[in-house]
Amino acid sequence: MAIRPIRLFGDPVLRRRAIEVVDFDTEIRQLVTDLTDTMLEAPGAGLAAPQIGVGLRVFTWYVDDEVGHLINPSLDLSEEVQDGPEGCLSLPELTYDCIRALSVVATGFNMYGDPVRIEGSELLARAIQHETDHLDGVLFIDRLDAEARKAAMKEIRESEWFGMEHPTVRVSPHATRGFGL
Repeated sequence: MAIRPIRLFGDPVLRRRAIEVVDFDTEIRQLVTDLTDTMLEAPGAGLAAPQIGVGLRVFTWYVDDEVGHLINPSLDLSEEVQDGPEGCLSLPELTYDCIRALSVVATGFNMYGDPVRIEGSELLARAIQHETDHLDGVLFIDRLDAEARKAAMKEIRESEWFGMEHPTVRVSPHATRGFGL
């Protein structure tokens, strides 16, 4: 079990686009294990690699007692939308209603490099969209309307954790092509 520190809002790694995984090796399998262990310990409904300082396109989820992961995701979103509460492990104790697609079909790979397809709606769709956003350097507060985002930013600035020193970034064993720290 490897519980890793979760990066908080303000850490630059959360605003960078993660790079695609090209080697499905033991390091990727360890990353998926670390993400899963950290997510379950937190606890959370999902966790993306940048949230533990790794700039690779990998995330895990835990929704309706199902644990899963996806590498190099590509999403096909429904036109129907849902509006509901959303939070983030990188923004502790912050919850705001956020509009997301109601359902999603996500394709990508598992930790062994096998193609996978996940279909989900409601909470699973929300988690997959949220975590994929993390891989693109997007936080859920970026999707809020101007008034809600202003309130969220005020709440962040007033939080106990805002401005805390962040842990050292783990250097990826994979070629980062300038995207790693």
